[in-house]
Amino acid sequence: MRLHTGIRTVAALAATAALMAACSDGGSSGESTGGDGGAGSGDAVELTFWTWAPGMDAVVEEWNSTHPDIQVTVNKQDGGDPAVTKLLTAIKAGSGAPDLMQAEYQKIPTLVSSDALADISGELGDDVAGQFPEGVWNAVTLGGDAVYAVPQDSGPMQFYYRADIFESLGLAVPTTWDEYADVAAQLHAADPTKYLGTFSAADAGWFTGLAQQAGASWWGIDGDSWTVSIDDDATLKVADYWGGLVESGVIDNKPMYTPEWNAALNDGTQVGWLSAIWAPGVLEGNAADTAGKWKMAAMPQWDAAKPATGNWGGSATAVTTQSEHVAEATEFLTWLNTDQTAVSALVSEGGLYPANIPSQAKALASPPAFFADQADFYDLAGEIAQTAGSFTFGPNVNVAYSAYNDEFGKATEAKSRSAFTDAVKAMQKATIEDLKTSGFSVKE
Repeated sequence: MRLHTGIRTVAALAATAALMAACSDGGSSGESTGGDGGAGSGDAVELTFWTWAPGMDAVVEEWNSTHPDIQVTVNKQDGGDPAVTKLLTAIKAGSGAPDLMQAEYQKIPTLVSSDALADISGELGDDVAGQFPEGVWNAVTLGGDAVYAVPQDSGPMQFYYRADIFESLGLAVPTTWDEYADVAAQLHAADPTKYLGTFSAADAGWFTGLAQQAGASWWGIDGDSWTVSIDDDATLKVADYWGGLVESGVIDNKPMYTPEWNAALNDGTQVGWLSAIWAPGVLEGNAADTAGKWKMAAMPQWDAAKPATGNWGGSATAVTTQSEHVAEATEFLTWLNTDQTAVSALVSEGGLYPANIPSQAKALASPPAFFADQADFYDLAGEIAQTAGSFTFGPNVNVAYSAYNDEFGKATEAKSRSAFTDAVKAMQKATIEDLKTSGFSVKE
């Protein structure tokens, strides 16, 4: 059945499959917070940059010291939803937005549909797109010709495991999901206090990465309408698999990032963690006593002949539609995310995993301190990152993620395989209903 509802399409997304009517002139309208300087005025252009990335002050200081004509001021923000809400408030008010904004990939469609991000494709060099993985670049173009940001960091997912416990129990590192289930059962049988992992009903981004690895992409564009496919075969397969593990009791069903989970990482009752490239920092902070005992490997695969991973986290740098200095802002964000000096500083100062491929080798020459014994850590991570497919986010990610928390919270309590697949179907329904209520055209 095909259903068309509402008169509002995604007016700010026309460059992506004809969804955005020409609603801006490339970001030159609106009031600027970037100061009165102009390229021809003899004064420095002043840009403001809302970001939460650690160490960004030091990176920007490097730019300012070598670019006297374009000066950038960092304005630290709370990450995620608070920053997006603040920006959208400024866009609606017509003033108060920065020139530059750090934006998580899953938030970009929401910001574009609210006409908050400028299309900078006309200001970028032709060589920029090829410096990033295809899946990451797709996240900033939404699959079209417009470019709404330049990728900064990404979150390719891997499998982290306690190598000492694996060795002591004679366990093999799983390379497929069938093997993962077998190893989880072997581990828990050998020591019922230990689990190979946990299913977290409080981390929708984690589950999204697992679904992406299986081939899912939850939103799409069909003509002038959105499509939603959260309940596709790939996602249902992932939910059924994890529901089976939880139902059998061979993995845990508690959320991550709790005192209980932190303690389990440290005392060896959580023996594995399916996480992203930034996991070493979390392990170092939460499980300091286990330094040198962890190893990283590729995620288990659905098809060993076709290696794949998903992304959990990552962000890009965008120019807002209220900036009066789109060209200068684009010059800065290009430097920030492609220049070797800048990218190396993002790694050394902020611990980010850069999305820029040419800069990775030099910036990531040494493994994370917590994985000092795994010399090939970043070589392996780079190979894994290249296997991430594209994943399209929609304008109401927050609704889908909230539904995940609600529905999978009930499923993990029920410890029922069928409840896990029912949770996916409920997410699908809630997401479509919200799009319709918000006035978007939806095709089913």
